[in-house]
Amino acid sequence: MDWLNDLLQNDPDPTETREWVESIKSVIDVRGPERAHQLLEDMVELTRRSGVQLPFSPTTGYFNTIPAWQEPALPGDAHMEWRIRSMIRWNAMATVVRANRKPGDLGGHIASFASSATLYDVGFNHFWRAPSADHPGDLIGVQGHSSPGIYARAFMEGRLTEDQLDHFRMEVDGKGISSYPHPWLMPDFWQLPTVSMGLGPIAAIYQARHWKYLEARGLMPKTNRKVWCFLGDGETDEPESLGAISVAGREGLDNLVFVINCNLQRLDGPVRGNGKIIQELEGNFRGAGWNVLKVVWGSYWDPLLAQDKDGILKKLMMETLDGEYQNCKAFGGAYTREHFFGKYPETAKLVANMSDDDIWHLNRGGHDPHKVYAAYDNAMKTEGVPTVILAKTVKGYGMGGAGEALNPTHQTKKLDNESVLAFRDRFKLEKDLPEELFKDGNVPFLNPGKDSPEVQYMLERRNALGGFLPQRRRKASTSLEVPKLDTFERLLKSTGDREISTTMAFVQALNIILRDKQVGPRCVPIVADEARTFGMEGLFRQLGIYSPQGQKYKPVDADQLMFYREDAAGQVLEEGITEAGAFASWMAAATSYSTNDLQMMPFYIYYSMFGFQRIGDAAWQAADMRARGFLLGGTAGRTTLNGEGLQHEDGQSHIQTSFIPNCRSYDPTFGYEVVTIVQHGMQRMLAEQQDEYYYLTLMNENYTHPEMPEGSADGIIKGMYLLREGEKSKKGGLRVQLMGSGTILREVIAAAELLKKEFNVDADLWSCPSFTELARDGEAAVRYNRLHPAAKDKRTPYVTQLLSGRDGPAIAATDYVRTFANQIREFVPNRYVVLGTDGFGRSDTRANLRRHFEVDRNHVAFAAVSALAEEGKLTAKDVEKAIKVFGIDVDKPNPIGV
Repeated sequence: MDWLNDLLQNDPDPTETREWVESIKSVIDVRGPERAHQLLEDMVELTRRSGVQLPFSPTTGYFNTIPAWQEPALPGDAHMEWRIRSMIRWNAMATVVRANRKPGDLGGHIASFASSATLYDVGFNHFWRAPSADHPGDLIGVQGHSSPGIYARAFMEGRLTEDQLDHFRMEVDGKGISSYPHPWLMPDFWQLPTVSMGLGPIAAIYQARHWKYLEARGLMPKTNRKVWCFLGDGETDEPESLGAISVAGREGLDNLVFVINCNLQRLDGPVRGNGKIIQELEGNFRGAGWNVLKVVWGSYWDPLLAQDKDGILKKLMMETLDGEYQNCKAFGGAYTREHFFGKYPETAKLVANMSDDDIWHLNRGGHDPHKVYAAYDNAMKTEGVPTVILAKTVKGYGMGGAGEALNPTHQTKKLDNESVLAFRDRFKLEKDLPEELFKDGNVPFLNPGKDSPEVQYMLERRNALGGFLPQRRRKASTSLEVPKLDTFERLLKSTGDREISTTMAFVQALNIILRDKQVGPRCVPIVADEARTFGMEGLFRQLGIYSPQGQKYKPVDADQLMFYREDAAGQVLEEGITEAGAFASWMAAATSYSTNDLQMMPFYIYYSMFGFQRIGDAAWQAADMRARGFLLGGTAGRTTLNGEGLQHEDGQSHIQTSFIPNCRSYDPTFGYEVVTIVQHGMQRMLAEQQDEYYYLTLMNENYTHPEMPEGSADGIIKGMYLLREGEKSKKGGLRVQLMGSGTILREVIAAAELLKKEFNVDADLWSCPSFTELARDGEAAVRYNRLHPAAKDKRTPYVTQLLSGRDGPAIAATDYVRTFANQIREFVPNRYVVLGTDGFGRSDTRANLRRHFEVDRNHVAFAAVSALAEEGKLTAKDVEKAIKVFGIDVDKPNPIGV
């Protein structure tokens, strides 16, 4: 222990220190490191209890967590794997370069996969299991910018053709492959969409957690399958990347592995040029309870570290900042000798007999398959905690002067011929790619053929691991029979004098679904928090809240009927105050049909304002990964959550959902509408296995609900039906078409009564649960007619069908911005007037808010009178009368004003 002698030189009592160190060394040799760790922890605790505040450091030295002598041997043929990896590197580079030598500036990324090729290669060759009869399969979240490398491997395996690679990012005509991992575009290939940075990590955490949930509930057998999530060190600045790591640590998700490619560079420059990102991440993850494995240095450093008896090299490694490490790789061996090793005589001496080229080839751990294998092997064997692997790499590895370790390397997608040939030579592919293949600027793909030793080796390794990855299951093997609409018969009836909210109607419907033998066990009720706000606290006692530890305490409300009950086999997911986490949890359940061949039906209920507005990018991620489930936006609308004010009042969520093609969104008013939509959605998603998800807005306003009109089910789903027809008018009588949704439909109904009373105007009342579905139908009809000018079967938008031949202007009012109802303007054959809640929210009573936004009954009635006057059926005097009768303040500021 030469290092100990150096340490003791300045020790005030070297004899005592030596005895302590030798004692601990003896414990390690005889009883093992775990016992030594326990003793040291006990001593630290004793010291603290004695009043001494010891400094805490969550980080270890800047070297590999697994020492060389503890590394397991890399199985297989290391040279063959290096050769295969070189070919994959080549094809990944060629895919991007070829695409960008075509017109159109298609883009793409070379540098990310160049830095992470070894990290993927070791996993594919030795660890990642495909779904098979023997194993349910692992889930791999590929870092988005590395997709060309995954395509390159699939090409050599025979899963993708050269023509497909040659149409990288050219998908419109059906030949190409997508830019990034997109299950919507490649539904048999990609498992998870990950390129929106930060969304992959949080989704992976809750995916692993969902597997534990399914196992605890007995819906899925316990296995050793894992979620592997790849991300970049720069990506960890996204709040979603690290925001949920404490969940994984707290719940002991040992089925989760993060692999963070620490190439020290963001998209534009160093991640922590003035610091050390690996050390920072180690502290974050270790503090959150993860098993942290640092893979910093490759095997070529092992002899130098073995000679570092005095620890000066390790000291230098700790002192050197990431910005300087980037310089060392960018500027070569001579620079590294002078500016790194040259800082201390001892370290300069270590490399005195090495050439500059030798120094240049001192590799980083993430490029060494032996080091990576050791880390993966440790992760596979770790129990009780999740694992993060911090692998140090070089961005643009192999690109040489065209971008290796340079700041612009992320944007590099075009290489000149000289750089292309240098890349070939760097990975010793000269014999495979002779000069004549590069004529006229050609950059050839390289595939040695199915019978070649390289491809045979690849296929053998994948066969041993159950088959190819990535691969995706499109549909569950078994569809579920869902409850028929008449199962909810009592909710289709009038509530009489009893007032309830649509939120309560949903909760009652959910309770009926939970009792269904097929669908009930597959339901996953999810709340971010405030289940009591939505009247769901009864589910706590009935179903239990999932907690892997069960309930180790007596809840404060144990003596009450609706007590808070946590259970290891609980069905409810009460996620705490995290909309991002709750939505990621929903996505895991909503894609269980694909990842587990087990259909689940998640119902996530939340404040509508904190849904699509807060997690909008994740909502697109859910669409991309073909999620199936229900999102329930509670306390919806700009005027329903009356006391909360500006930020809590939702007037735009339906606009945001309208942007997502496979999201079906509805704004129901009555309980029977809620039930009809939920039953239809379950039929579509569980029985027919359609890749769509449903968004319903629910209100906390209590009122009576009528009985479901006969024959209205189809119209509810299409988005519009006749709620009540006005009286049969005499010839020349006045009539309007009044339309509404959600809570404002009741104001529309009241407006019809005002119009009849004050102006003898009859009104046909239309409930419009989905202006978005109506708009999609109309746009589809118009497009069909435009593309088929000679067709005899011209299509008529559903809205047009309903309103054609009906007299009077149409007035639509909702609790959302005018754009919501304006979506159908093109298809309304009548004069069309839209009222909405544009502008900032306010805190006040519902009545005052509706007056402020001009969507209350008086303003709806006034809009109808004004529209009739514009058509010449009423006069200006009638409008002036309406202003007085309905109390319209003509001098009131525009609510949209700021």
